[in-house]
Amino acid sequence: MYPNDGFRELERQECFRLLAKAPVGRIVHTRRALPAVLPVNFSLDTDGAVLLCTSAASELVRAIAGAVVAFEADEVDAAAHSGWSVVVTGTATIVTDPAEHERLARNGPRPWAPWPDPVFVRIEPELVTGRELIGGRTLYGVDLRFLAAPPDVPGPQASRRR
Repeated sequence: MYPNDGFRELERQECFRLLAKAPVGRIVHTRRALPAVLPVNFSLDTDGAVLLCTSAASELVRAIAGAVVAFEADEVDAAAHSGWSVVVTGTATIVTDPAEHERLARNGPRPWAPWPDPVFVRIEPELVTGRELIGGRTLYGVDLRFLAAPPDVPGPQASRRR
């Protein structure tokens, strides 16, 4: 991000606060040597780790176990041109400890689709970054909402088309 580009970098604890209120996020991983992104429900553990619950037989488990992945969640208000995005990068591991599995079965994320043999995936928050755009304005006070105006509305785009 550039200084005064309209975005504010978020501190680590603020990123966790925002993540805690997001209902859905996206896991980014490698699938057959290509990037793959899947929407998932999740929860945060007390230490900030991202927790997922899925089927032990899922392709996702095979793809991410022991791999470095990214997890992203956001909230966007298109009408107000505001929102935030947080990315957690870290190693994904399958929870194998029986006591930990039992704790997460009671207090962890709930799968949206029931399946036999659920497993919990833990993403350790090694790198946590976030940014926020408030009200579509830069720190200079420039209104960014004009960028979304239709082409027939006079604005900066019209002067560039000449």
